[in-house]
Amino acid sequence: MTTSSRLADRVQRFVAATTPLLRVLAADAGLRTDNVRRDILVDASGLVAGFVAADGVVTDAELLAMIACFGELDDPRVAAATPLEQRRAMLLEAGSERLRTPSPLFSLLRDADLRDGGGRSRTYYEHAMEVAHATVSLDGYTGRLELAAVEELRGMLLRLLPPGERPAGSDSDQPARDEPQSAIGTLENLHAPVKTTDELFAELDGLVGLEPVKREIRRVADLITVERLRRERDLPVATQSRHLVFTGNPGTGKTTVARLVAQLYRALGVVERGHLVETDRAALVVGFIGQTATRVSEVVDAAADGVLLIDEAYALVRGDDRDFGREAVDTLVKLMEDRRDRLVVIVAGYPREMDEFINSNPGLRSRFPRVIYFPDYSTDELLAIFEMLGERHHYELNDAARERVRQHFNAVPRGPGFGNGRLARNLFEEACAQQASRLVRIDDVSREDLVCLTAADIPAPDALGDATPRGA
Repeated sequence: MTTSSRLADRVQRFVAATTPLLRVLAADAGLRTDNVRRDILVDASGLVAGFVAADGVVTDAELLAMIACFGELDDPRVAAATPLEQRRAMLLEAGSERLRTPSPLFSLLRDADLRDGGGRSRTYYEHAMEVAHATVSLDGYTGRLELAAVEELRGMLLRLLPPGERPAGSDSDQPARDEPQSAIGTLENLHAPVKTTDELFAELDGLVGLEPVKREIRRVADLITVERLRRERDLPVATQSRHLVFTGNPGTGKTTVARLVAQLYRALGVVERGHLVETDRAALVVGFIGQTATRVSEVVDAAADGVLLIDEAYALVRGDDRDFGREAVDTLVKLMEDRRDRLVVIVAGYPREMDEFINSNPGLRSRFPRVIYFPDYSTDELLAIFEMLGERHHYELNDAARERVRQHFNAVPRGPGFGNGRLARNLFEEACAQQASRLVRIDDVSREDLVCLTAADIPAPDALGDATPRGA
């Protein structure tokens, strides 16, 4: 299935699943029902347009896929007369703002659920996320901004779903937690109760794999604990940098662990609030003289008394001397010194590129003495993540399917950019979609059928496309 046909398939599922729900609501309210399908197509078109424009680039592949998918919404004469460049400009102008607020149709379904306890809004959410993943895969590469837009929509809809309709584990899905919540950065745990170190280490130990990482985080915590004991006994304490470098491929849990480190530092008294602010070059660098330093200061202010996570930090030092990324690094180094008692910085990215970044400024090497490497997940660990997702969403693999999942992971090249946990989650979501396509053709579907994933539901390795984003 091509990426374009996959999008069309997901949109058709979205329309087919939500049309009867909205028609019933319209009929109950005494409204006309003949335009419901078109309204839903317009809603789906808005979703797709938002994701296409999320990264500020609209490719021909994305644009043509949209035209093919939603051609019936246009007057054929207008469609024939409108150049691709004009459509591209219209999409970029609209941007991804339409993803920041729930659509009126979703709100109607949610309001009805709140009245009678139905699961209509959950149906919308599940199919909208299928449309989202299909859209960001259209041009063969999923960038950080597109991924952030997907997670922003996911988070917004999950927060609005009635409590009884939220997917099991939606607040603690390990692979999903590894993905960024916003391209600009997010503040977390500002008012959350302080967890104990035992609770936080239990969460850390509960993550699949990452044994070397867990050991290093415990060493960091042990050092802080002993330093505190020495101070209590009036013994001298050598000044230690709390800043960290996380290196590894995407999907290896760097952001997940950074969030735990922020809370651990709070529990150990290193920082007061223990929140995490995520950011990257796009949020730190401004293309005007003097403005980058102001922007970096604003982001650091937001992270004060917590942890600042800079993803793909090496992007700041790419370019020539006129590039404002180096101004961002110089400003960051100064602020790290000025606010050393109120700020912890974690920089993350690929190993070789992160070494390049640390060596780009004399002040960085001394401030980042500890590097923690996040290894790729083994096939057994990826299978464990897949089955963990299945358990949380009430799916089970039969023996043949389990072997097919193992074969899938073994067949994926383990080079730079290997997707790790995200690969497992993408495969799980695709398996659920293929199971749904198989079951709708069965007249009498049993509960066992709904729960069981078979070998036929596990796609070949190349069926998911190269949709692995670069990042933490």
